[in-house]
Amino acid sequence: MSAPQWSHHEVAPPQGATFSSSAMDDAEKGIYDNSASLPVVSTPAAAHLADEKGIVETYSTAAGEVSPPSSPIEKKPQEQQPPAKKPAPPRRKVSKWIRFQLWFNTYRKFFTFVTLFNLVGIIMAAIGRFPYAENHLGAIVLGNLLMAVLMRNELFLRFLYLISIYGLRSWAPLWLKYAVTSILQHVGGIHSGCALSGAAWLVYKIVDIIKYRAIQHPSVIATGIITNVAVIISVLSAFPWIRNNYHNTFERHHRFIGWLGIAATWVFVITGNTYDIKTGEWRSDANSLISTQELWFAVFLTILVLIPWVTLREVPVEVEIPSPKVAILKFQRGMQQGLLGRISRTSIMEYHAFGLISEGRKSGVHYMICGVQGDFTRDLVQNPPKTLWTRELKFAGVGHASAMFKRGIRICTGTGIGAALSTCIQSPNWFLIWIGSDQEKTFGPTITNLIYKNIPPERMILWDSKKRGGRPDSVKLLKEVWHSFGAEVIFITSNKQGNDEMMQGCLEAGLHAFGTLWDF
Repeated sequence: MSAPQWSHHEVAPPQGATFSSSAMDDAEKGIYDNSASLPVVSTPAAAHLADEKGIVETYSTAAGEVSPPSSPIEKKPQEQQPPAKKPAPPRRKVSKWIRFQLWFNTYRKFFTFVTLFNLVGIIMAAIGRFPYAENHLGAIVLGNLLMAVLMRNELFLRFLYLISIYGLRSWAPLWLKYAVTSILQHVGGIHSGCALSGAAWLVYKIVDIIKYRAIQHPSVIATGIITNVAVIISVLSAFPWIRNNYHNTFERHHRFIGWLGIAATWVFVITGNTYDIKTGEWRSDANSLISTQELWFAVFLTILVLIPWVTLREVPVEVEIPSPKVAILKFQRGMQQGLLGRISRTSIMEYHAFGLISEGRKSGVHYMICGVQGDFTRDLVQNPPKTLWTRELKFAGVGHASAMFKRGIRICTGTGIGAALSTCIQSPNWFLIWIGSDQEKTFGPTITNLIYKNIPPERMILWDSKKRGGRPDSVKLLKEVWHSFGAEVIFITSNKQGNDEMMQGCLEAGLHAFGTLWDF
């Protein structure tokens, strides 16, 4: 195999290469899986381990250093023929109760509680049984929107992970760690619930203002309507179907119209609190405005929105193109495990999140694996950039909570290795299972070297579906590794079908697993 090619435009993809853009552009959910059409093969886990150990030992003995031979993951093609494809075993029948438990997860529980709680408040306000709402409707609106933004703020979430990891890992029982991890993973339910509830309260407020329009100033009514329209469009644009299928549309409306909504909210708060409806005059006393709850909610809301953008930087990047399907991005700075970063070619538009691979804070570099899914990732391969825009404040994925547990398993498919690898590199107590097709050829020597340099053979299974004639029975594999490795938890990064199958199998078998979210 040729040496790795790092480029700034000089390396072009092979001639005739074609790219699929049918899937959404989110490699960190493991959507790219070029073994999807292959049958599932069930083989005893002992054979998996023995075979993989043999491969790694041959590689280690022959290489001595970290430079791999022509193919460290499989033997040369002329020395063996690919195994015949075997028929796929029937899919497991999963009870409706199992499926319901996974559907009604903590995300939906948070969302349901928040929206119902606010709905009760709106009903009580409408029938005159909620005096606080009559005098502080604006505070309720902004309180909900503030909480929605807080639950998506990178700095706040990093703080939550920090206190959870260092506060629980040494003494807390497993049931408490599972509960806290689930809460950390699903706080998006609070975000969605509060955003929708804030929009509902805002509609109620403007209806109340229009109802008494005879004593309201026209500017208050106008800014209230503008704020309503902006917030409602921003909320609707974030619905999962729109966000997953029309990413750029989501960004334009959720971000820019959301910013317009914040600006309109400021005008609405100031005009609404300085106009005295009893006297029909504008109050000039600044204390009357400063003392209002609405103003301070608006202040904190604005600060939370600005914090991530203050850390925005244009940084140099090196691009390796091991195959037409993947771009490996190399950045300066070492990173903790379990973090994700957002990148864009522009300072404002089209940000995409990918897992960060690093050997640790002191390593000096970190990597992103970008599988070709849509226009953005395709362009990384066809037109490698010299620089990219990124937020220096990285955000924590659920994998960051792995530091809370003593031993665990990270299982991933395809480009999901980007979100999983750092955990297994930086911790000797985590087992890596990576399922993919022709991994060394597809992902190149950089990722291969990181794996073999940092993870011993007894702590990993690299399942090459092309070599083995299909994918493994992943649930059976997880069960056997769970017991042999003494794992406490499993983190899954896969496409939707693989994620659902593994989550269902783990729940049925009593294995504690956290999979990819598809609700946000």
